[in-house]
Amino acid sequence: MNKLFPVLFSPCNIGNVEIKNRICKAPQTSGLSNLDGSVSPRLVRYYEDLANGEVGMIIVEYAYVDRLYSKSASNQLAICDDEYIVGLGWLADTIKNLGSVPCIQIEHCGRQRFLGPPMKSASANPWPLMYERYGQAAIPEELTIEEIHEIVEAFGKAAWRAKTAGFEVVEIHGAHGYLITNFLSKFTNQRTDWYGGSRENRFRFLEQVFTRCKEYVGEDFPIIVRLSGTDYEPDGMSIEDTIYYAKRLEEMGCAAIDVSGGDHHMMIHQVTPMQLSKGHNVWAAEAVKKEVSIPVFATGSITLPEYAEEILESGKGDFISMGRPLLADPFWAKKAREGRPEDISPCIRCNEGCLDRGNHLGKSLNCTMNPTLGFEDALAIHKAEKPGKVAVVGGGPAGMQAAVVAAKRGHDVTLYEKRKLGGYLHEASMPEFKADIRNALRYLTTQVKKQNIKVVEKEATAEELKAAGYDAVIVATGTTPIKLNVPGSDQSFVKAAVDVLNPEVKAPKGKIVVIGGGLIGTETAVQLGLDPENKVTIVEMLPQIMKDCSASDTMVYPDMMKEHNVRVMTNSRVVEITDKEVVVEQKGRTKKIAADCVLMAVGMRSEKGLYQQLKEDGVRVFQVGDAVKTGKIYDAIHTGYKAGLNV
Repeated sequence: MNKLFPVLFSPCNIGNVEIKNRICKAPQTSGLSNLDGSVSPRLVRYYEDLANGEVGMIIVEYAYVDRLYSKSASNQLAICDDEYIVGLGWLADTIKNLGSVPCIQIEHCGRQRFLGPPMKSASANPWPLMYERYGQAAIPEELTIEEIHEIVEAFGKAAWRAKTAGFEVVEIHGAHGYLITNFLSKFTNQRTDWYGGSRENRFRFLEQVFTRCKEYVGEDFPIIVRLSGTDYEPDGMSIEDTIYYAKRLEEMGCAAIDVSGGDHHMMIHQVTPMQLSKGHNVWAAEAVKKEVSIPVFATGSITLPEYAEEILESGKGDFISMGRPLLADPFWAKKAREGRPEDISPCIRCNEGCLDRGNHLGKSLNCTMNPTLGFEDALAIHKAEKPGKVAVVGGGPAGMQAAVVAAKRGHDVTLYEKRKLGGYLHEASMPEFKADIRNALRYLTTQVKKQNIKVVEKEATAEELKAAGYDAVIVATGTTPIKLNVPGSDQSFVKAAVDVLNPEVKAPKGKIVVIGGGLIGTETAVQLGLDPENKVTIVEMLPQIMKDCSASDTMVYPDMMKEHNVRVMTNSRVVEITDKEVVVEQKGRTKKIAADCVLMAVGMRSEKGLYQQLKEDGVRVFQVGDAVKTGKIYDAIHTGYKAGLNV
């Protein structure tokens, strides 16, 4: 029995298949297949690490079931023809050979086709994002009865191919707004025939798909189904609907129910950002588990092993299905089993690599905290041929990552940090709605200590670095806030917004004006708006705030600003700050905003001086993180890792 996580590392069955622990890799499209959907070496290599990482069951990413309309994204895995069986067998055998149970998810994208028109769905109800992109062409054609029967058959054949290839479990994708959900949810199903209207009719398509799959694979072969507890759509699929569907599936011989939530229109409930609750959809798994006797998978923002253990121990689920945490660290399970959870590279739910920079936008799946994802061999850490003496200047995320990688390669590393390790991670993680970043801060500082890296708490100068005789210097000096040069900006109550996020600084009170509606300005305004005694206003020159922010942020923060009465003034230019007011010009008119405190969030400037001086002096020097260009934690971790690899 595992002392730290006894339930998490206990075996459990799905049908007649024993899973060695309760950890399952949730299916996530990776973009690592070949263009035609066949299995590629990159795809196999990616899953090798997950299997070596001791994941109990790996649910391979969704595979499309026919050559007509079911493919959703570029380089998506295919299971639509017998010619794919050999490659799928290679993948399944690789997973089995390394001790994990291989499962594969089969799906039809329905109206959520990232590739664009033509689309087919239960009804002519478009996905809003696709409609914005393609207009009328994004309105899906309503499937005919004959087409429905053809798709049912395609699912059955896909299940047979999975079994033939050597997968031991098949998951039918009935969640997240794809075709089966288009039938299950009354929000997307306006049919008036046997497939629409009543709950029983809306279930009919999934019922036929499941039945046909069982006919193809046999009664003893376990098939599981992924459902959204709710799609979070107005008048959409309710938890009562899902419980009904789960109970019907159990009666039909379903081996387990994998409970998720949301759809691509309500993406923040499907791929929950850090501003929303941990275990965001666990409530739905708990509700389903109370009504069925087959195993239930809990999923959604279960990032740390202690969360997983609590869910299992309290009976809210039988398995933990994880996506992003196993991207951030494919060895999550192995490290937890070995009793070293502090070494798990944590998912911080930023959605930066897996969504914003992922394969839907032209790249394969990647991750802020795991630069090697998809490049497991090319970016692997190897010992340096000639270990040297390396200085890293700046102890933010880029500097710490660079120092750790360089130390693992055998270099003698000294890390200079004039304040304290973590840099602006301390400010970034101060709001409770960004507390996940504290896990990254804790992880990185722990790794610095474990590598016995010498930390010098002072500002390093070019003269000192040259005198110390370092073989190479990595500069991670970060950024400083830009000051707005307007009359009155030098007054004592005018501060940098990032400074008031310092956990050691007392938060301002009263009437607060935040100048700048980028990410820092917005987050500062939201944080200060949590105090009901504050009256917070954002002033932004552009027509909209959060112009270059992530999709998750632009979905979450407007609701938070509305809830906490944060006022937003766009198209507004600050012309003066008096001792009581901020004077702005908006559409040719002058307006005055009462202010007890003014916070500047007009941008950050990279600190390049040290790098340029060392370079001019002929020192072998690298530049990483915000010192190169103001960016996000993703950019800091990735540039720091690669500098540590190349130094």
